[in-house]
Amino acid sequence: MDRIDRKLLNLLQHDASRTNVAMADEVGLSPSSCLRRIRRLRRNGVIQRIVAILNPAKTGRVLKALVTVELKLHGEQHMRQFLNLAIGEDAVAQAYAVTGGVDVVLMLQLRDMEEFDALCDRLFRDQTNVARFFTMMVIRTAKNETAVPL
Repeated sequence: MDRIDRKLLNLLQHDASRTNVAMADEVGLSPSSCLRRIRRLRRNGVIQRIVAILNPAKTGRVLKALVTVELKLHGEQHMRQFLNLAIGEDAVAQAYAVTGGVDVVLMLQLRDMEEFDALCDRLFRDQTNVARFFTMMVIRTAKNETAVPL
């Protein structure tokens, strides 16, 4: 990956809706060369996908919560089983297996507390292998960046 690739990736990360011609002009390439580079970056897996980033509040997902989860039973099979359960939930925006005092961290985008309560029943209670969970409701987002520093 060279300087021009990094420049293209930064442009795409900040506004993927700009045209190929506009990006080519900004990095000093012909449109066809620019398109070839972007296709190569996709093919090589540097660009995983191109998406629209929505405003959760404008879509009715007004609550954000971070949940730490400690599992009763450990090991890859138990971790995978819980993560598969979590990623099947619409409100789970991000799910991470982590090191430290907890096993999993979830980031939730919720419509309301009723949705959270129902999600808790499905994910954290009964037969889900959860020893305990701790929820932190987000009251203010100071930074929510999707770009990877290059």
